[in-house]
Amino acid sequence: MRLSKSWIISAKDFKTFRKKKNIIYSLVVVPTIITILFPAIIEYAGHKSGGTGIPPAELVLLLPAFVFFYVILAAYLPTPIASYTLIGEKVEKSLEPLLATPTTDSEILLGKGLAAFLPPLVAILGASVVFQGLMDLVTHSELGYYYFPNWAAALALFVLAPLATLMSVQLNVMVSSRISDVRTGQQIGVLFIAPFAGLYLAGELDIVNLGSTEYLSIMTAAVLAVDLLLFFVTKATFRREEILTRWK
Repeated sequence: MRLSKSWIISAKDFKTFRKKKNIIYSLVVVPTIITILFPAIIEYAGHKSGGTGIPPAELVLLLPAFVFFYVILAAYLPTPIASYTLIGEKVEKSLEPLLATPTTDSEILLGKGLAAFLPPLVAILGASVVFQGLMDLVTHSELGYYYFPNWAAALALFVLAPLATLMSVQLNVMVSSRISDVRTGQQIGVLFIAPFAGLYLAGELDIVNLGSTEYLSIMTAAVLAVDLLLFFVTKATFRREEILTRWK
């Protein structure tokens, strides 16, 4: 596999993404709203309680769930990008020249995968850093100490979130290589966040402790296993000949 060929494919996609407003909006607007919304909710709830603030025990329960929401975003944000890299380019007649070049399927998959993996991950990590800073302004006054950074948040944001992004990219690329409609691909891709959304809800209901490094380590191991499985499945199911002949 020639990594230089894969990076050329990724670089081309990066330039294309800058012209797609829906991709830019999803990468910038959605994380920004979440980053501002959660601290605002905590601040508003504190004022509604007569200025006494949210009880420390309740606040400590909410914060890990808020952090885990970034894992959900990590699974969601690659969807519009991964769908466009194959389906969108096919519709715009720009995919066939790439598939006709002497690049291998692995080089194409890696290039397309990197293009769908890196922008969402950068957006998530950047937004999460701002979120932690804003929340520390609240936790210092409510808890008497800065809640972030901590090991659980680091595990969720810097290990689990990238693995969730990788899982989403592989699933979306696999789906996108089998269908020919961008909207359908995006609708199917949104379903991939369901397991993470369920875990988030369980954390909000105190069924699962999202602030526990033990639970997060188990989740991380499970997602890693799925990523490894998807790597082989995606490589086996991606066939450029079928894409060139079936998509008319």
